[in-house]
Amino acid sequence: MGTNVWNGAGRRIHMQEVGTRDGLQVEPCFVPTGDKIALVNALSRAGLAKIEVTAFVSPQAIPALRDAEQVLREIERAPGVVYSALVPNVRGAERAIDARADELNLVMSASESHNLANLRMTRAQSFQALSAVSAIARQAGTAVNVSLSCSFGCPMEGDVPQDTVWDWCARYVEALGARGVTLCDTTGMAYPGQVAALVRGFKRRWPDTELTLHFHNTRGMGLANVLAAIDAGADRFDASLGGLGGCPYAPGATGNVCSEEIVHALQLMGYDTGVDLEQLLEAAHRLPALVGHAVPSQLVAAGRRLDLHPLPADFDAIRERALARG
Repeated sequence: MGTNVWNGAGRRIHMQEVGTRDGLQVEPCFVPTGDKIALVNALSRAGLAKIEVTAFVSPQAIPALRDAEQVLREIERAPGVVYSALVPNVRGAERAIDARADELNLVMSASESHNLANLRMTRAQSFQALSAVSAIARQAGTAVNVSLSCSFGCPMEGDVPQDTVWDWCARYVEALGARGVTLCDTTGMAYPGQVAALVRGFKRRWPDTELTLHFHNTRGMGLANVLAAIDAGADRFDASLGGLGGCPYAPGATGNVCSEEIVHALQLMGYDTGVDLEQLLEAAHRLPALVGHAVPSQLVAAGRRLDLHPLPADFDAIRERALARG
């Protein structure tokens, strides 16, 4: 689009939090249910546009999210916030709808190898299963978003052809009527030129479909990819509080782009994220105690750009000695 990406001029960017699902699902410790609920409530107050609260998956497969129903039922819902849940199958969809999910997030991979490794199904089998989920959602009046993993590359196959990405997007948007599609950089293989091309291609084909970009910072290009996507016309981004996350079936994958870091950067450029950064940081500072280790967030470590530090305790003496030297 050729916009000045460095000057947001008040343009609205919708920030969508995935840390309470994508982040917590890979943590070895179980975060207590009450703490999960409090974390989601804090994120709601901070002004996130959408929160992927949890996943309705087998407790044996992902024990960290075995309290999905209770969490989704007991959170405080803020007006205007979309509360989403990942669902892999019909049973998960039924559970999520019963727990009052606003949106079902369906996941499959653009790569056959990753889909088999991650979901134990071929892509065709995934589409068949998710078609049934979509039908249940349509009957219940619940919105559907489809997250297409490995849209920017597969750790086992390499580059994924753009035509493959378009083919799967078309099936969900045109055949199943999905409200939104998320193009996922599951293992941090995306780069800015590729991102811009995919965003422009999607916008040209499906201008009325909600497009989200989901980047990981595996190779340090997360923010650059966000800016490239914005320049190409995107305005919705998944991010994870504290930079938590990763794919258990993607070797070497690290966390998602960090919510507070992206908000901090975009606000400095003049974009309207709708997020209270101070409240978001307060939520991020809770994470080390909850997960039992430091988090990747540079803002948690260093603070915002103008979070200043006190003068040295002996500053007056230093100044006096300097002045005395004339």
